[in-house]
Amino acid sequence: MSELLAKKDIVRLVDQWLAAGRRVAGPQCVNAGDPHRQTDLINYTWLTKVEELQLDGFVRPTNTIKEVVFPRHEKLYGYEFKGKRIELVPAELPTAEQIVVGARPCDAAALHILDAVFNWDFKDEFYNRRRELTTIVTLACSKHDDFCFCTSVGAGPCDKRGSDVLLIPLDGDRYEVRCLTEKGQKLMAGATTTSSETAKEPEGPPTRFTLDALGEFLAAGYDRPEWPAVTRRCLGCGACAYTCPTCHCFDIVDEGGASGGARVRNWDACQFTMFTAHASGHNPRSDQSQRQRQRIHHKFQIYPDKFGELLCTGCGNCSRNCPVDMGVLPVLKTIAAKS
Repeated sequence: MSELLAKKDIVRLVDQWLAAGRRVAGPQCVNAGDPHRQTDLINYTWLTKVEELQLDGFVRPTNTIKEVVFPRHEKLYGYEFKGKRIELVPAELPTAEQIVVGARPCDAAALHILDAVFNWDFKDEFYNRRRELTTIVTLACSKHDDFCFCTSVGAGPCDKRGSDVLLIPLDGDRYEVRCLTEKGQKLMAGATTTSSETAKEPEGPPTRFTLDALGEFLAAGYDRPEWPAVTRRCLGCGACAYTCPTCHCFDIVDEGGASGGARVRNWDACQFTMFTAHASGHNPRSDQSQRQRQRIHHKFQIYPDKFGELLCTGCGNCSRNCPVDMGVLPVLKTIAAKS
């Protein structure tokens, strides 16, 4: 037996959640009404009305749901100058429950991966609080494009990692509902109908490369001569990192004036020239190919060696959003051809 939910009932639920004052994020067309647009730009955004939610008609949003638990800009604490003293003002921890609807499994799986980063030698209370307050409803991928490679990294269109509820398309108007956690069960309580029908899990994209060949290439040495040729066209714009569900680099800076300010955390990227620049002026990764090499090694060797899994879910966003057609997949396919 299975639990089913009609598309119209998902819309009804989202409408109820919004009416109750809950924060709900989901895919939305963010350039609707632009007379110059050629294609719809779909992003995960906070919804203000249920009509903004889009569940189909595209492969995946341009951005990722990591912004829901790891904001681009976040205040850690404030400070005020009191004469010769500095008084610290704790930042308030998040308190609002939030729901993500229509997340892609490759996005939800990234949260499971990021959990290890933010709870390694230090437990990040801001990240953990948002994770506790967030319920993720994922929608299994019924379509993919040439950039998708989840099946090449051990994932797939029905990956359960990081999800509280998984929706699998049954037909054009109904979904099989799989509640994977207590949060998911609580969210869907009383909303589904029991049925003998079950959805067929959709097939993912074909395998684009083999991890064994990649592992051999990376293990053979950090200074392989192929790296410059493979990565020299990278512009260092950071689009790959900012639209990647697993990239988590950040910088901490003080923002303020003569009376005080705040210490804040902002997203950063290892592809930026200044990321590894020393105060002396020396930069151990002075060339863009070195920075791209670091990105690949981190995702497929350094992170797995430390945490036991890849720092990549195969979403393809890095290539899909790259202005020079790079990203992880083209680099790995080139590496595989050279192995």
